[in-house]
Amino acid sequence: MSESNYRFDTLQVHAGQVVDPTTKARAIPIYQSTSFIFDNCANGDDLFHRKAVGHIYTRSGNPTTQAFEKRMAALEGGVGAVATASGMAAILYSIQNLAQCGDEIISLATLYGGTYTLFNNRLESQFGIKAHLVDPEDLATLEKTINDKTKAIFFESIGNPGINIPDIEKITAIAHKHGIPVVVDNTFGTPYLIQLKDHGVDVIVHSATKYIGGHG
Repeated sequence: MSESNYRFDTLQVHAGQVVDPTTKARAIPIYQSTSFIFDNCANGDDLFHRKAVGHIYTRSGNPTTQAFEKRMAALEGGVGAVATASGMAAILYSIQNLAQCGDEIISLATLYGGTYTLFNNRLESQFGIKAHLVDPEDLATLEKTINDKTKAIFFESIGNPGINIPDIEKITAIAHKHGIPVVVDNTFGTPYLIQLKDHGVDVIVHSATKYIGGHG
């Protein structure tokens, strides 16, 4: 059966996993190899030039992280996922892929403390990207803050720690009216409670040591 036919509970357990053809092991091992064998020189060349799918060096990915990435993408209904060292790294990478020095982003002010510190104290001074923090109840001001330098709108699906719930559809509608992508931290919401892709969200990030990992 194709994964596209799996229900959510099955995806949580099996999405992204390929049974080892040699050992037939059901569980995914923690692969500790830093490097990988190429079939031949041509295969190695194709892998390094991204013409073939496979692994080169574990920092870029390995079968363990690949299974995690595929499972997260399946749970969120996305086309793909990238595992990072932390949730904060996921947030920073998502912003840096959309904005560069001289650009701006807009974020709801109700944020996890680490994200607030990044946006309020670090993003502009270290990377030249200005973050405007706005009241989640004042969407008129959010829209007025948009300008030609705005590259993303960011918020949390459920605020940490305030447990506030923003109007996701209104915010995405405002953003998309101006051609701006929406980035949402779904750590507290989880794909079990809300499917953000169904509400127009473009990029979803997580701190996986919370509900995704079941601890933290």
